[in-house]
Amino acid sequence: MRFLPSTEQRDFAAGLDALLAASDVPAAIRARAGGDPAPVRALWRRLAASDVFALGCPERFGGTGLMPLELALACVELGRHAVPGPLAETFAGSVLLDDTGAADESGRWLDQVVRGEAVLTLALPVNGPYAPDADLADGLLHVDGETLYAAEPPGQGLPSLDPARRLFRPSGGTLLAAGPRVTESAAHAAEVAVLCTAALALGTGRRLLAGTVEYVGSRVQFGTPIGGFQAVKHRLADVLLQLEFAEPLLYAAALGLRDRSPGAGRDLPAAKAACGEAGYAAARAALQLHGAIGYTDEFDLSLWIRRARVLRSAWGAPSACRRAVLTGHVTAQKSTTGPLVR
Repeated sequence: MRFLPSTEQRDFAAGLDALLAASDVPAAIRARAGGDPAPVRALWRRLAASDVFALGCPERFGGTGLMPLELALACVELGRHAVPGPLAETFAGSVLLDDTGAADESGRWLDQVVRGEAVLTLALPVNGPYAPDADLADGLLHVDGETLYAAEPPGQGLPSLDPARRLFRPSGGTLLAAGPRVTESAAHAAEVAVLCTAALALGTGRRLLAGTVEYVGSRVQFGTPIGGFQAVKHRLADVLLQLEFAEPLLYAAALGLRDRSPGAGRDLPAAKAACGEAGYAAARAALQLHGAIGYTDEFDLSLWIRRARVLRSAWGAPSACRRAVLTGHVTAQKSTTGPLVR
């Protein structure tokens, strides 16, 4: 089994990294937190030009079909740059619409998702009753039993630790599909969401570690950079090890999802637990080594620190993921966290 990306896949990730580095993503996050979605929409359209949103959409709507490994690589870069919006839910929602056959009636959404002109969000029972960023979404999907609905944004949302994130509880809406197929498709969509969230968490951790290493190399105490202190070196080395060990688990989960291997039900929650914990460890180290500046709103790194906490819990907190590893089913996850830490 090959765990290293191909040259083409690395080039795709590098191109995405360059595109996002040239975009003012922190400004888009702050605009979204202030109630202005326009910069986020513009950013998603630029991402669509690199075929990011095609990775979860069927070919008949201009997509590539589901490509889990490329999707994971893309989400690592999206997490590295803290791109706001319901990314995992848009990818998973695209798969859900296609699998249930609802895409034939709602093809307008998938066609627009590929072009970056539509945003989807999703609520599945396995992840609790809340759909993130429904006020930003064009399609709000939720599953109730064996029924798939498209709902309207339900009024005022709940806050999240991430300032660019809102939580909404959908109910009712327009019937899109019903029957046992919905349950099976929802389980598959949940797997896609878990994979994407794990990759986003890994990318967030990578960015936090890089920013912290740069900071401790320039922050001077007692006449020497604090990065030269053994305690600091060991702390950052521990974070690096967690990130390095989580990465192959992410690749294995993506390959298992692609090949529908029997072990995919364990690989996905294992990757989510490892990536979520590694990203959170990077956030804790970044906060402690930056000191008080690390959590001020004016300092960009605070955006990644808060994002890491949310990604750790979204689509399966570590304890739920470990239970899922034991049972072998992603659908065994059940969030035990309240909406304010989501």
